[in-house]
Amino acid sequence: MTTTWTGARVLRDRNAGLYLAGVVVSGFGTSAMWLAAGVWVKDLTGSNGLAALCLLAMWAPSLIGPALGTLADRTRRKPLLIGTNLALAVLLLALFAVDSPDRVWLVYAVLFMYGAAGIVHDAAESALVAAAVDGPLLGDFNGLRMTATEGMKLVAPLAGAGVYAAYGGPAVALLDAVTFVLATVLYAGLRVRESRPEPAGTGWRAQTAEGARWLWAHDRLRPLVLAGGITMLCAGVNGAMVYAVVDGLGHSPSYAGVLAAVQGVGSVLVGLASGSALRRLGERRFAGWGIAVLAAGVVFRAIPSDPVALACSVAIGVGLPCALIAAFTAVQRETPGPLLGRTSATASTLVFAPNAVGLALGAGLVEPAGHYAVLVVLGLLLPLAALPLRQGPASVRERQSDAAR
Repeated sequence: MTTTWTGARVLRDRNAGLYLAGVVVSGFGTSAMWLAAGVWVKDLTGSNGLAALCLLAMWAPSLIGPALGTLADRTRRKPLLIGTNLALAVLLLALFAVDSPDRVWLVYAVLFMYGAAGIVHDAAESALVAAAVDGPLLGDFNGLRMTATEGMKLVAPLAGAGVYAAYGGPAVALLDAVTFVLATVLYAGLRVRESRPEPAGTGWRAQTAEGARWLWAHDRLRPLVLAGGITMLCAGVNGAMVYAVVDGLGHSPSYAGVLAAVQGVGSVLVGLASGSALRRLGERRFAGWGIAVLAAGVVFRAIPSDPVALACSVAIGVGLPCALIAAFTAVQRETPGPLLGRTSATASTLVFAPNAVGLALGAGLVEPAGHYAVLVVLGLLLPLAALPLRQGPASVRERQSDAAR
């Protein structure tokens, strides 16, 4: 009842509704594209490792995320959102040139730029949302955002696989480009008043460092971001196993879309409940609970069984978002507005850059080590990601939760 009421309060806000609609539209195209890109490269090259590198190309720009996020504090954020979406729509059209294995590099190049633009977009969006949505409802908003993004995995990967099978990779790129144009129209309807940012008194590097210093010095934010980073390192290794898991089940590469859709079911469920769960448990307990569920999903994924693989996908979908929602909600609540763009981008780098490392590590391990052994070891090590959560003072919500117990 409480979750439904607070979720309705978020949705009644015009700006929040437009944000979420934009997330749904662009998220559909993104989910379709990342799956189709991997299948496309797999079909062209026959390599599981090269297919897994598509995800690495998208995540790699997070290594320079703080510098990219500083842009969101140096310019008005609404025009930045609109411009980024239009740039992505144009960029995707370059994939029409990919028609042979020797042009696979173009897929990686486009995906890298896609990831870089996504960091700028997310930093601007995070700062705008923190200003537009009441602080107590940020957890609900971020949960609904996660639900919207992951909900697209229920339909978008299957739709993308279908479009790819019928018309090829360029058609999926065109579909994604159209969704970015539609999202631009939605973002243009946002009613926000933004004053021009004050002229920077320091250089780009110094401004970027301010966000990093704020985040690292904050006793409650630092443990959450560290736990999120370790979790995403492990998630990257796990993600690189997906095509090998599909091979082990005896299916074609497009079956990865089925697993992604089922994982989306778990993420939708946890996204709907996250606002209430954060108020009840506090950020650190909520993140720790999710890490435990994720570990179980990863270790049992080594069993070559369709029902088990589907159940594990649900568990991964439930567990993985918890650490992310907890960390980024806390960053939005605790960071001053003028610092929020670069601080949220720094948090994104510390959380998502390890995912790029994990994808690279997994892509290198999947063929020589075999995915069964990697998944078992990974699942047993994942609970270590919760260790940073034992550090730092409890938040107000965690103290209230302890008192209620």
